[in-house]
Amino acid sequence: MDKIVLNGITWGHSRGVTPLLASAQRFNELHPHIEVNWKKRTLQEFADFPIEKLTDQYDFLIIDHPWVGTAAATKCVLPVDEFLPASFLKDQLQNSVGYSHLSYQYEGKQWALAIDAATPTASYRADLFSQNNYPVPDTWEDLLELARMGKVIIPGIPVDLLMNFYMFCIALGEEPFRTNTAVVSNEIGVEALQHMQQLWSLCNKKNFDYNPIAVAEIMSSSDEYWYCPFAYCYSNYSRFGYANKAVLYKDLIRFKQHGRLNSTLGGTGLAISASTKNRDACFAYAEWITSANVQKSFYAEHGGQPGHRAAWTDEKLNTLTNNYFANLLPALDRAYVRPRYHGYLHFQDKAGDVVRDYLMNGGDEAKVMESLNAIYSESLAKTMY
Repeated sequence: MDKIVLNGITWGHSRGVTPLLASAQRFNELHPHIEVNWKKRTLQEFADFPIEKLTDQYDFLIIDHPWVGTAAATKCVLPVDEFLPASFLKDQLQNSVGYSHLSYQYEGKQWALAIDAATPTASYRADLFSQNNYPVPDTWEDLLELARMGKVIIPGIPVDLLMNFYMFCIALGEEPFRTNTAVVSNEIGVEALQHMQQLWSLCNKKNFDYNPIAVAEIMSSSDEYWYCPFAYCYSNYSRFGYANKAVLYKDLIRFKQHGRLNSTLGGTGLAISASTKNRDACFAYAEWITSANVQKSFYAEHGGQPGHRAAWTDEKLNTLTNNYFANLLPALDRAYVRPRYHGYLHFQDKAGDVVRDYLMNGGDEAKVMESLNAIYSESLAKTMY
């Protein structure tokens, strides 16, 4: 049998690359004629570089779900529902972590399989809270008090601030992108920005340079910060031996009278290039790696954060990760799903800069909303394809 070589592109963190490398080795042992090679790129490159430009070079692509509108428009990846068994896809849907599986569905087609699930949640150093006999925050007021003490760290790069803007709008009672004329009503948008300014003004300006990985690395390597209220979650830092000091994770705080915050769904999907010359081999690997048995065992045990619900409820995995998966499942189940229209990524790429500039330098919230709505209008114009 002729040897088949498949190439994939993923993002460069232990959560994003290690389980794929391990799975490729194991899959090759099970199928000696198929070799899967994975290349990594930075988290920022993952967010910024157009995926459609990579489909000629790679058989597999790890994608972010807002990109599926572009997938539908360009047809540069294959709709997996046309190639995988209905029973398998039914299992994926029934065992989705929150909206993860359906987030890769657009215009009636499934453009990727949820291989990884995540949303911003709270993280903390249990040892520091214990040593200082101080309670872990559970409310907005608790958070502000701890921030005044200088013990709070939050990712402040543009895309993360934009995701948090969505979160605060939802907390105030309005989901973004409900109309084609404004991201959100001016009243809600202004109030969301003001609440964000209230918190970020109490935090170190260095936060504006940190992404979620940087925050987790700082929290797990020094004792300067005790708590992060919302950052995309990484089970790796809760695992024994991964970092110098374990970071634990919990659900989001209660925001005033509105209940617990609803953060913005992340995670990644496994997509297959329309240019691949080896469709059968690609789909064999894709079905295997996203299956319940592999996700809750081999994939998760090698640092992955599975997209299959069986992993999140698995007792052994929760023991391995200080109950990470069970603690965060409620936050995943209620997480907000970003728009996926072809053109949305233009908004995401530009709007975060506007929010970040406001939080760093202050300004008129109404003018911030004007800028966001102008970028939104530009993004909608890009849907005309």
